[in-house]
Amino acid sequence: MNQLDQKINTHFPGLVVRKDLVKAVKGNAIVPSYVLEYLLGQYCATSDEATIQTGINTVKEILSKHYVHRAEAGLVRSHVKEKGRYKVIDKVSVELNDKRGVYEAEFSNLGIDKVLVDSGTIKAHPKLLVSGVWCISDIEYEWTEDKNVSPWILSSLKPIQLSHFDFDSYLAARKEFTTDEWIDLLVQSIGFNPELFGRRSKLTQLVRLIPFCERNYNLIELGPKGTGKSHIFSEFSPHGILLSGGEVSVPKLFVNNSSGKIGLVGYWDCVAFDEFAGKQKQVDKRLVDIMKNYMANKSFSRGVETLGAEASMAFVGNTQHTVPYMLKHTDLFDELPKEYYDSAFLDRLHFYIPGWEVDIIRGEMFSSGYGFVVDYFAEILRFLRNRDYSDRYAEHFSLSSDLSTRDRDAINKTFAGLMKILFPHDGASKEEIEELLKFAVEGRKRVKDQLMRIDSTYARVQFSYSDTDGASKTVATLEEQQYPQYYYRVASEEGSAPLFEASANSQEPMRVDSPPVAAKPPQEAPKERHITFQENQKGVSYDNLFGPYIKGASKITVTDPYIRLFYQMRNLMEFLETVVKHKAEEDEVAVHLVTIEDEFKSEQQRENLEKMKVACGALGLTFTWEFSSSGGLHARHIITDKGWKISLDRGLDIFQHYEMSEAFNFTNRLQQYRPCKAFEVTYLRQG
Repeated sequence: MNQLDQKINTHFPGLVVRKDLVKAVKGNAIVPSYVLEYLLGQYCATSDEATIQTGINTVKEILSKHYVHRAEAGLVRSHVKEKGRYKVIDKVSVELNDKRGVYEAEFSNLGIDKVLVDSGTIKAHPKLLVSGVWCISDIEYEWTEDKNVSPWILSSLKPIQLSHFDFDSYLAARKEFTTDEWIDLLVQSIGFNPELFGRRSKLTQLVRLIPFCERNYNLIELGPKGTGKSHIFSEFSPHGILLSGGEVSVPKLFVNNSSGKIGLVGYWDCVAFDEFAGKQKQVDKRLVDIMKNYMANKSFSRGVETLGAEASMAFVGNTQHTVPYMLKHTDLFDELPKEYYDSAFLDRLHFYIPGWEVDIIRGEMFSSGYGFVVDYFAEILRFLRNRDYSDRYAEHFSLSSDLSTRDRDAINKTFAGLMKILFPHDGASKEEIEELLKFAVEGRKRVKDQLMRIDSTYARVQFSYSDTDGASKTVATLEEQQYPQYYYRVASEEGSAPLFEASANSQEPMRVDSPPVAAKPPQEAPKERHITFQENQKGVSYDNLFGPYIKGASKITVTDPYIRLFYQMRNLMEFLETVVKHKAEEDEVAVHLVTIEDEFKSEQQRENLEKMKVACGALGLTFTWEFSSSGGLHARHIITDKGWKISLDRGLDIFQHYEMSEAFNFTNRLQQYRPCKAFEVTYLRQG
């Protein structure tokens, strides 16, 4: 275990589990992760390896004996009959038989129904009446000649979820972790390796949890396939339900007027719609109208009666086009069915997760570290629904008066959700509060900016906040910074296609109150400047960062203490490729590296640098290096004999993790398709 895993086990004994164990026990069982982790939490919530191995064997034995595979349902039914009583793990749903006045259970995989359930069980677990719950049940068999009586008897039923927890102990343990450690613990709890995610990417993952801890929160995520958009909603909590296909009826979701039965929003904390995108999908317009009212007012009608509910709604779907294509031709809601492509519906959304920033899930991204047993954390999140953290920024910041009530509500709910997840103990610094507030503002701004493209009645809004000194800070979305030439568009008054707002004398779009955006890498003649790049920004490459400044140079010195590991060596090799591209074929250029010798693998480090030297010799490059004798070397910069100094706060290490061994991946071949880390670069003229 690393230091963080040791700390996790120290402060949350018995409440955490090693995340790679789920795969070890799952086998071919088609069962949510929270069911498996419930069992692992009973037998493997420890750091003792011997106990873990024993626990794994126990859980495997329980699954093999009691989990019902549909293909083996007949064998399990036979066990029940022959033994008289047998324990099964299955998904159970219950219906009221109004003709007989009794509740009857159906076991999904076991293939039996009309099993009598007493009213006390239903009162204790009302979710059994809606879509079913995974349970551990004891089933008995008693044959009878009466054909109207089921031979199956339910002797006990226990839904698979935590029965109790100590919230005060949770808060006390949270105080023992730094913010970075806590974020990494939460990312590991979701199942991912935090080392492969930047800060912004981690926050994006955690936003997916807000519907479980914030009442009536409306979230949408659209992006490429394979980014794990639906994973949280199907696997992470027994209090959420994922509806496949994104299609559902009014009676199922809200209320059946003929029977009076309340739908999903009355029983679940979060109702998620999978595969929500798709222009050709047929959607009931009446459903959309009811959803609009519910998302805005938390209520819906049953005949003449108005009912309220607290379920949050999450909508996830795939996009077919790139972000610049959507911004140039339509908008970021372009993939939605026409019934949902409605400004009134979209205005109810509190946050738009930019799914195009989320990496496609790869095997190496899964964690083998320790995280919360998910049913424990699910109960924590549910408990936090009763608390209000929306005012936690008021001491330091205030939102722009330009924002509408709906904008403010959206920002406040997102901010409150992130505060509950990250700082349930109220221990956030002003800087940490500002980070979450800015992130919340950006998510709502992404919604509102697209609404201005769709509906001309939406006026411009200044998405900004002020600190206690009165200094105003404007927030911009990342795609706004990356594609300003396409971003600033609004719907025409006549309702025709969106129009650019641009000056006749400029290629740059103009917009009142548009925020100063981070400049793109320089393309024009080199000049002194300072540029800031955000995490996950794309379109960045060594060619456009360094090309104009090294062109014509005959001597270049690179100072970077971190040219040691393989990926750092590859960065240096790609810089040398940039030098080759920007020199005349007949010229020769000398590149000198100043770095620090690796303490443990210096032999491999020297060997790799020597290989680069040999490769450069055939292309008119003279590559040399030296190991600095100063162990405190921290400077990272590039100096040319043309008078330029390029200061880099991260050196050449500006890209997020990507698959270097995958030949058929454009992020491997072309730098501009890689998301970058947050970094800054300063160009200075010397002499």
